[in-house]
Amino acid sequence: MIEFRNVTFAYSSTDANGRAIEQGSINGLDLTIQNGEFIVLTGGSGCGKTTVTRLINGLIPHYYSGTLNGEVMIDGKSVPDTPIFETAKKVGSVFQNPRSQFFNVNTTDEIAFAAENQCCEPAEISKAITATAASMHIEKLLDRNIFELSGGEKQIIACAGINVLSPDIIVLDEPSSNLDSEAIEKLKAVLTDWKSQGKTIVIAEHRLYFLRELADRMLILENGRIAKELITEEIKKLTADDTEKMGIRPMMLPEIHCSQKNTDVQGDVLLLEDFRFTYNDGKHGINIPRLELPANHIIAIIGHNGAGKSTLARNICGLERKCKGTLIMNGKKLKAKDRLHSCYMIMQDVNHQLFTESVRDEVMLSMTDKLLTDEQKIKKADEILSQLDLLEYANTHPMALSGGQKQRTAIASGVASSKPVIIFDEPTSGLDLAHMKQVSNQLKKLRDMGKTVIVVTHDNEFILSCCDHIVRIENGCVADN
Repeated sequence: MIEFRNVTFAYSSTDANGRAIEQGSINGLDLTIQNGEFIVLTGGSGCGKTTVTRLINGLIPHYYSGTLNGEVMIDGKSVPDTPIFETAKKVGSVFQNPRSQFFNVNTTDEIAFAAENQCCEPAEISKAITATAASMHIEKLLDRNIFELSGGEKQIIACAGINVLSPDIIVLDEPSSNLDSEAIEKLKAVLTDWKSQGKTIVIAEHRLYFLRELADRMLILENGRIAKELITEEIKKLTADDTEKMGIRPMMLPEIHCSQKNTDVQGDVLLLEDFRFTYNDGKHGINIPRLELPANHIIAIIGHNGAGKSTLARNICGLERKCKGTLIMNGKKLKAKDRLHSCYMIMQDVNHQLFTESVRDEVMLSMTDKLLTDEQKIKKADEILSQLDLLEYANTHPMALSGGQKQRTAIASGVASSKPVIIFDEPTSGLDLAHMKQVSNQLKKLRDMGKTVIVVTHDNEFILSCCDHIVRIENGCVADN
């Protein structure tokens, strides 16, 4: 049994001037989770969902520092007073960013890692890996280089490692954020299996539709407190209007078909010719002889995990030197180095592109217009931050933000860019309903400013909200356009 008794926690951080500050996340939380319960935590970005998972697995206070009051207990034992390696024997974790929990380059080695750390027998680990790969249908991901996997494939590998370890309690922080619908179904099957084994599962999520049949309780958090609690019967009855009023994602998945959104490609276009790129394994990459994308539109790039969506985006942006082919824009042929000056890319893992000491400075860093004064840059940055609900964090270090807040900071940088092509790789990863809509509105503004916006996404709700052209990529090729 997991117990929170009047728990309050505030993270220790610093502002842009290096002064110590505290940012509250959990405020007087009382919560009891029975053995075998399946608990869904949801609510707005920064509401405290991730903090709850960190309190359960011991990352707070053993890794994340701050001020903790109250008691967090597992089976009557204080988590803060227990060494984290002891807690890890009972609690398995799947993080929002799977890269943060990887220690190996080879996928099979990574799946085995947690069990090896618990001194499990090698023969048992090998047997468990084989069983896990079969049950999760990930045989093709074994013995691969982790750095060549898509974000969704990395998340599946993280889940597989926990499956091999088989702890009594499993906490997951937005495990579906980078998964396509097919991969989410695989994740759902794993969660269903874990639940049938009687494991206690605590999952923090914005995407809720795949949890509708699994959740015993859904807790909607707001400002570090439980604002609303729903049990199984109530969860299953929720309509789209109900979830809209609650400010959470719907419980049903809207379907997307390319024919729904595509318009004929007319007027100015971005023409991709002989776009080819292959990774070192000689198997994965892209092969696109010709593709026309409508300029000044919002274009969704969709497809299964590992299909080549992010690879295509990186090559359009000029980030892969070995890419063959050209991009023709405004009648000019742009090779890779030329495209770097015309495209701005917001990566799937935004931690790779947060460099400065404050959120405001991060946004100003992308402003390349030399005619702007410092005062004008500050004003422009603050306007963008205000539109994305980030102004109160203007002086906060970007790495002190929640995952969703980091995502919006990177998006704010893209909005501030003066480049004609803006590429977003999973821009709504980790975002709640309200902030998804904000990002949608920002992309529409970019389009109205004459920019071409390319979005790699699995988020059907987001596609329906703003995209007006869809390209499906499968096995590195254009499958539908």
